[in-house]
Amino acid sequence: MNALLVSIVATLAIQALASMAVFAPPVFAPVAAPELGIEAAWAGVSTSLIYLAAILSALASGGFIARLGPIRTSQVCLVFSAVGMAAMASGFLPLVALGALLLGIGYGGLTPASSVVLNERTPPNWRALVFSIKQTGVPIGGALAGVLVPPMMVSIGWRGAALAIGAGCLVLVALVQPVRADTDRERNRNARLGRIRLREPMRLVWSVRELREMALASFTYSGMQMCLGSYLVVCLHEVADASVSAAGAALSTAMAGAVVGRIGWGIVADRFVAPRTMLGLLGVGMSVAAFAMPLVGAQWPWLAILALSLVFGATAVGWNGVYLSQVALVAPPGRAADATGASLAMTYLGVFTMPLLIWGVVQLGFGYGWGFVLVGLCSLWRASYFFRGERRTL
Repeated sequence: MNALLVSIVATLAIQALASMAVFAPPVFAPVAAPELGIEAAWAGVSTSLIYLAAILSALASGGFIARLGPIRTSQVCLVFSAVGMAAMASGFLPLVALGALLLGIGYGGLTPASSVVLNERTPPNWRALVFSIKQTGVPIGGALAGVLVPPMMVSIGWRGAALAIGAGCLVLVALVQPVRADTDRERNRNARLGRIRLREPMRLVWSVRELREMALASFTYSGMQMCLGSYLVVCLHEVADASVSAAGAALSTAMAGAVVGRIGWGIVADRFVAPRTMLGLLGVGMSVAAFAMPLVGAQWPWLAILALSLVFGATAVGWNGVYLSQVALVAPPGRAADATGASLAMTYLGVFTMPLLIWGVVQLGFGYGWGFVLVGLCSLWRASYFFRGERRTL
């Protein structure tokens, strides 16, 4: 039990801090963008670069995890995150772009590594709860970015905030080192590094109707999740005249809703509502929240904005636990790892693609709200499939 508790704490801390680094650039955007000579909407491009690199990193991580061990791989990922934040702090646009790619390389391998750590130590009757707790690392990181980054920017500037987050990643590398000896003892020193297996896992996902349906839903749902993380602060700052600190508080509210949702929706799906139906309802919920975004303005009461943020986060960021449990359930025997890896690639592809949609809408002059509507239509389209008969083909 002590080993499991230590593993949960270690993997949760690693996921949360790396996620904070990923969510920080959109919080920097209102202040950093004018200094860099670009529009704040370019924060979505930064997010897309992060997840473009994360796709390849996730697919290549298997060999590194086998050879180095999951904790050592996680430490390497944290170092990439730290270097990425330092590159962003340079304020030189090519290095900012490189920093986004380095953040993605660091981020992509964390979920497979943490899954290996927990899978080896979790009793079967605790699996759903433990993995749900681990999945809260992402919204916890987003909430930390929303709460901590704005005051850090006030006191030490956005560059200093980026360097501080990077330094935190390096400190965590040292803190988890004592865990490594026990956790990585089964590593294979002869395993091949960096082998990217793309075709075989993707063929599996597309050959099984249920997996294909789940992967396409993941594409749109994850895209909505990252659009919320990438644009909520900028949107509220520019459209609702909110300060960066207030807009960051709204992001933290959304992520707090996501933390509760990731565990709560899993309990509901286990006990009261079929998981497919639950995923459909969450898709409808995030779409309705997105459709409300064009209405948000300075005339809105701040409590109403926080309430919308809470619902948005609970649905758009809270679906992952139910989704991952369903992927493992419908995967062919012995193929859960391949199915999860390929589905994760589709998840990151959605995160890469959807923020660019909102960026494009903003560049065309239609505003952030209508960008959210476009992404909401996509998520509503995929949600509708969960309410259709099990035998219906895509």
